[in-house]
Amino acid sequence: MHAAASAPPAGVKARPTLRDVALLAGVSTKTVSRVVNGEAGVSAPKLAAVRRAIAQLDYRPNFTASSLRRSSGRSAAIAAVLEDLANPFSAALHRALEDAARDRGVLIFAGSVDESPERERDLVHAFTMRQADALVVVPATDDQSYLAGEVAAGTPVVFVDRPPVGLAVDAVLSDNHHGAATAVHHLVAHGHRDIAYLGDLRTIATARQRAQGFKEALSDHGIRPATMVQDLHTERDSAEAVRRLLRDDQAPTALFTSQNLVTIGAIRALQELGRQHEVALVGFDDFPLADLLQPAVTVVAQDPAEMGRVAASLIFRRLDGEQWRPTIHPVATRLVVRGSGEIRGPYGR
Repeated sequence: MHAAASAPPAGVKARPTLRDVALLAGVSTKTVSRVVNGEAGVSAPKLAAVRRAIAQLDYRPNFTASSLRRSSGRSAAIAAVLEDLANPFSAALHRALEDAARDRGVLIFAGSVDESPERERDLVHAFTMRQADALVVVPATDDQSYLAGEVAAGTPVVFVDRPPVGLAVDAVLSDNHHGAATAVHHLVAHGHRDIAYLGDLRTIATARQRAQGFKEALSDHGIRPATMVQDLHTERDSAEAVRRLLRDDQAPTALFTSQNLVTIGAIRALQELGRQHEVALVGFDDFPLADLLQPAVTVVAQDPAEMGRVAASLIFRRLDGEQWRPTIHPVATRLVVRGSGEIRGPYGR
């Protein structure tokens, strides 16, 4: 990584320093340091003045260990705010970021938001307080304008999997709409018209895109959606939904599951009911051992590893001084045919 220039690039606002706080508050830098570190011995008036200055300047103390810092003032660390590190998608994304960062001698700090806007903000705050060089974010909030100050201060920010709202930064996204449509066209081609949709939380942008792609693809074939079950976010939720669907007299002959944990839950239910060779299934997102199940699972596969590599490339190019207008960087999906999506339906030849 190249050393940073002594002055920020044009249009980039420098981060306020401890000295800036001291000058605004009219106290010594030692006094500011005591306040920041929670030490005793500061009078009430000076304490109030320092706190006002910190709030006014949006000063963020550097809690990063000095051994990690470089002469450039960078922390040699990138923060990754991901959906759930236990999820195969997040794990693959994290590993790709880690591999790219290791080549540059940079650490990755990572945390899971678990679809909690509060947790997202807390993680971002914790990482920026520790002067992370850059942020990679899979957001849970519906408005990320709270990051505008970081962007203005020159911190590279890249969103992955979900587009930013209220913030102009780079985003690395899969084509969720097209991927869902591909799954539907595949199931219809194998003789299915009663296709149920099992979707993730509707608060998630990618879930809405997949649901829209599903509906529009059915419409292309003159088919009305048989069933759409949404706001499923765990294997248990999905398994229970599939059990209910298959007890119905008008049970679907095929399932499109729009997230890997939803897919796994659906497979558990199909196996419990002994229907895994009767009901076709195409899932969105691949997952470990999907090719070893009976039948092996047909999926619309994203490429989280490539998404991580693209995000890392964008981050390091920004850190190395390149500038461009923020934009969307698409990563293609692909249909992986394995067996579950090829079970013939009643309208097949």
